[in-house]
Amino acid sequence: MSELKRTNFGSRLGVILATAGSAVGLGNVWRFPYMTGENGGAVFIMIYVVCVLLLGIPCMISEFIVGRHGQANTARAFSNVAGGGPWSFIGYMGVLTGFLITGYYAVVAGWCMQYVWVSLIGQMQGSPEYFQTYFTELSTDPVRPVFWTVIILGMTYLIIEHGVRDGIEKASKMMMPTLFILLLVIVVASCLLPNAEKGIEFLFKPDFSKINGDVFLAALGQAFYSMSIAMGCLCTYASYFSKHTNLTNAAVQIGVIDSVVAILAGLMIFPAAFSVGLSPDSGPSLIFITLPNVFTQAFGSMPVVGYAISLLFFVLLALAALTSLMSLHEVSTAFFQEELVITRKKAALLVTVLTCVVGTFCSLSLGAVDGMVFFGKSLFDWFDFVTGQIFLPIVGFLTCIFIGWFVPHKLVRDEFTNWGTLKGRFFHLYIFLVKYVCPLAILFIFLHQLGLLR
Repeated sequence: MSELKRTNFGSRLGVILATAGSAVGLGNVWRFPYMTGENGGAVFIMIYVVCVLLLGIPCMISEFIVGRHGQANTARAFSNVAGGGPWSFIGYMGVLTGFLITGYYAVVAGWCMQYVWVSLIGQMQGSPEYFQTYFTELSTDPVRPVFWTVIILGMTYLIIEHGVRDGIEKASKMMMPTLFILLLVIVVASCLLPNAEKGIEFLFKPDFSKINGDVFLAALGQAFYSMSIAMGCLCTYASYFSKHTNLTNAAVQIGVIDSVVAILAGLMIFPAAFSVGLSPDSGPSLIFITLPNVFTQAFGSMPVVGYAISLLFFVLLALAALTSLMSLHEVSTAFFQEELVITRKKAALLVTVLTCVVGTFCSLSLGAVDGMVFFGKSLFDWFDFVTGQIFLPIVGFLTCIFIGWFVPHKLVRDEFTNWGTLKGRFFHLYIFLVKYVCPLAILFIFLHQLGLLR
């Protein structure tokens, strides 16, 4: 097959921006702020950063090792490293997880696109009741969410079909700097508002009385979710790394970028929220219901500025969603291309069509069509629950067990040190974390999410 000799990313910058784009998404810009608001602000951020260092980065390095050594799609990479056998199941489960997430994640990305459109034409204005009604009507509409889901998956296809260097890498080099610039512009505007210092204090002045077991487990779960661990993305991208890529440095740099973006997202949101006297713990509705109201109120005396900030914010959300969709789409594209022995364009088109179908059903299950609710959950909610609370922890746990206890340490050390060309001074710490700390932490997350650990 033409791609047995795999294409590599063309530059070190391309590696960092593409892989950071995989990690930086709605998990940072949407989920991190509301999790921070619900879990005490600064103390949550402190624990989150520790979790990134002790859990996120070792897990990321583990996926990098499997991907680069396996030199194949995620399913085949695990099989190549394991030499076949039951451990190959981890890779197949990772591909399935990434595929399912692509389908329902595209629906949320589609909502972001709709908000970009209505912000662009100046309709994102009104009372708090208006924003609540607008989002409810949008999410239950049978046409608009499906339309935007197909549009953003089509945009993703146009990037993926061009391959690693001409598609993913080029797009990442354009989108990631744009995302940072938009983020910084909105952060500055938010921090200049009256009473913004209260929001800044909430983010950076810890109240240690708010620390409890739930905050620790929430921070662990957010680190896992935010860094795209166990979705197949990191393993797939690592299969395009060159043998000279320093896996540890890449993981640390991506972890830092991921955390900085998450904290900047908090600086973008909480100063504005405190400025208009809104509670920081608005939950998942923060982005689509609370924040449009925040921007309308905060910049009420400067409607043009408010319009611009609102538009830039939703463009930022759409970009963050698209960078993550690229990596999720690539997981399935690489799998179908190599397992079915077809061209990249055919594989990318197949994934796009299938995820459009999944996304359509997930969107319609939110209220547009009756009979798509099972045991009290919509199809959308089931996809979210099964992937986020079951598949991700299981794949992450088994990956750590695989690398820490099954794969020969010589193989792991060779990849970790680039076959002895790097000192690898943190290798023993990495092995300790992967063998003991990471599996236990992931097990705690898993049991907590299922309500078995409080």
